[in-house]
Amino acid sequence: MDPVASAVRLAVQEALHILSSSEDGGHIISTLQSLRRYLGETETQAPAEEQEEFSRTHFSTILRCLVGKLSPDWLDLLPDGQLEELWASFFLEGPADQAFLVLMESIEGAASPSFRLMKMAQLLARFLSAGRMAAVMEGQCGQQAGPASRLLQETLLTRVVGLPDRLGNRLQQETLAAFFPQNYFPLLGEEVLRVLQAVVDSLRGGLDCSISFLSQVLGKACVHGRQQEILGVLVPRLTVLTQGNCLWQRVCWRLVERVPDQAMEAVLKGLVEASPGPEVLSRLLGNLVTKSKKAQFVMTRKLLFLQYSCSTPMLQSLLGYLAMDSQRRLLLVQALKELLETWGSSSAIRHAPLEQQRYVSKALLICLVHLGEAELQASRDELLASLMEGVKSRLDSSLPPVRRLGMIVAEVASARLHPEGPPLKFQYEEDDLTREMLALAAPRPAADSPLEAGPPVAPVGGESPDQETVDGGGPQAGREGSDSELDSDDELVPYDMSGDGEQRSSKTPAYVRDCLEALTASEDWERWEAALQALEGLILKSPAATREVSLELAKVLLHLEEKTAVAGFEGLRQRALVAVTVTDAARVAEYLATQFYALNYSLRQRMDILDVLALAAQELSRPGRLGRAAQRGPPGPSSQPSGATVPAWQAVVEERVRRKTRRFCKGSTGRAAAAGPNEFNVVAGYFFFPLLQRFDRPVVTFDLLGDDQLVLGRLAHTLGALMYLAVNTAVAVPMGKALLEFVWALRFHGDAYVRQGLLSAVSSVLLSVPAERLLADLPDELLEARSWLADVAEQDADEDCRLLAVKALLLLEKLRDRLLPLSSP
Repeated sequence: MDPVASAVRLAVQEALHILSSSEDGGHIISTLQSLRRYLGETETQAPAEEQEEFSRTHFSTILRCLVGKLSPDWLDLLPDGQLEELWASFFLEGPADQAFLVLMESIEGAASPSFRLMKMAQLLARFLSAGRMAAVMEGQCGQQAGPASRLLQETLLTRVVGLPDRLGNRLQQETLAAFFPQNYFPLLGEEVLRVLQAVVDSLRGGLDCSISFLSQVLGKACVHGRQQEILGVLVPRLTVLTQGNCLWQRVCWRLVERVPDQAMEAVLKGLVEASPGPEVLSRLLGNLVTKSKKAQFVMTRKLLFLQYSCSTPMLQSLLGYLAMDSQRRLLLVQALKELLETWGSSSAIRHAPLEQQRYVSKALLICLVHLGEAELQASRDELLASLMEGVKSRLDSSLPPVRRLGMIVAEVASARLHPEGPPLKFQYEEDDLTREMLALAAPRPAADSPLEAGPPVAPVGGESPDQETVDGGGPQAGREGSDSELDSDDELVPYDMSGDGEQRSSKTPAYVRDCLEALTASEDWERWEAALQALEGLILKSPAATREVSLELAKVLLHLEEKTAVAGFEGLRQRALVAVTVTDAARVAEYLATQFYALNYSLRQRMDILDVLALAAQELSRPGRLGRAAQRGPPGPSSQPSGATVPAWQAVVEERVRRKTRRFCKGSTGRAAAAGPNEFNVVAGYFFFPLLQRFDRPVVTFDLLGDDQLVLGRLAHTLGALMYLAVNTAVAVPMGKALLEFVWALRFHGDAYVRQGLLSAVSSVLLSVPAERLLADLPDELLEARSWLADVAEQDADEDCRLLAVKALLLLEKLRDRLLPLSSP
């Protein structure tokens, strides 16, 4: 055996024995001081090879022993905190990575709350304030790549970035301020800067370094959503350090290049947001977009087309960065082509949100400013074709903001792409957005003269025709001809188009089957939208035709997904489902209730089923429903409002008769409420009982008694609503009995929302079943419910549950005189 390793091992074993068994403070402190020889912190230092052996093999063992001995009595073995300070020095002065891991391990494994937990947390705070986190990360910059090294780095990475979450989970209300994310991540940014400075110094000294671990720390922190905290510290300092310093620039480039692909988007978006301009971004990133496919996708596709959350300064920084290098300008030209193609797409104009269309328009104008005449002329024909197609589509739109975007971009782009031709000029309302976009299109100043700095700027849209800009070098005759043309339109009043609706090329379906076909097989999205919007009215208008395809229609609507940006899609789908359920109540309700427990449904779809059943039952239980349903159907081509069917002469005669008629007694002028049977009576069982059959049987993706307690709470509330809507019906008694059994089985559920649903269900039973039937058919269930309600009203931790229990007990008080004989011996 190596004599150095043997000597260190024997010394450590003896020290561990003394630390574990001795209660003599002097003996313990002498042992600790002898161990400090191996840390190189005393006058009599151990040889270098012994220090290395101790740090590599035995240091973590000593630290764990010190953590195990930590207690108030042990620290009081010496006065004035001498032992505690010597104990802490091992964590603050030894190998930083091992000390950090043992600190985190001891905190995560300590009992909470405890003296040891708080002492270790306070020591970790000292560890951070002493700059030891920089030593942790710096130690990984010189590590050789290997399986053990990769495992250590992964462990360190998880704990370095996840420290606030882990400490918050352990300390709860006792979390120290140093561990708050808003304090920790700026500190982490400062430590990263210290390590980068050490790396730069090492490179100047001719030593090799790796900053992959720093890149992983930066990437993981940004993925956790902490870009603002960490980059808010890094970017301002790196902006200064990289100015005129090639070595610092190369280190920054390598720092970002080594970020893992899964974190590249978060890092790049944070850098674009934090950088004060494209010059700084170019110094920090270099030609990253030409080296990394992931970075190129993020910068030229995702931030421009798939997202539209970047602010205007961020867009200017991003596109300005692409324009600052000849290799990157090719990507800028390609981005302009794709932006113009997207901007002019008729499908995008119809379906993309207006905010995204504004975002693409701003990016397009910024690209035009950065590109030179030669670059634009090389792709002139392709760009003009896309521009003209987009302008036509936008001017054909019925939405004024969309048309205005077309006008602004057309003016600017045509002036840049075809400067020798006549300029396009439109009249449009001027607002803040218009001024902002025209400011983005303003040419950059040049050294020679303002006229040669770039293409002519499009005129402000709010200008009147007689305030036209005059070109000093143009012929006066041309201006006169232009004025004469405009004079001919001076007396024309613009037509008000603010209330225009969007015109659709496809016809609205006239039959339920046409709607079903459009929703399932049509690739025409306008027809799909029209079918969804017309479906509810057609169902109510044609109940017989609906019953022929009711189950198929319910299945399609239940699985329907939003394919376009339809306003109120969820409401349209839900109302159509309610309408088809009301029209063919027995079959559709039984189908939906059965599908509630079927496989391959999401929790959202299962809750949609509950909502539809409750709404349909409410509609069926209303008196006079058939009369109202007929009125709700969509009017036919010849239908008119009721007032329009009365001839004018008859209205005049009736008004004269009303004025000349004297009445000695005037009754109610309002129309009496329509009366009728409760249609929910005959179908209530189809709605109710299938929902109760399998609540205690979990399936692969659905477990009401397990994790899906939100759906269980919704189920309890829905069953209570169905019970209430079945008031005074023949099926109310068996429904009430089944519901009380359901409540009794779940009465001790731990979730407050579920208990609230159960309490509401009990109240629904008491309100829906006649008192004499309750006493005759459900006496035992009532006594059980009463004892449970009393317990909940007094002891439940949730205030809403206690209130609901009291309300249910008040309902039971109305039966007190009849319940007392049952409860007496």
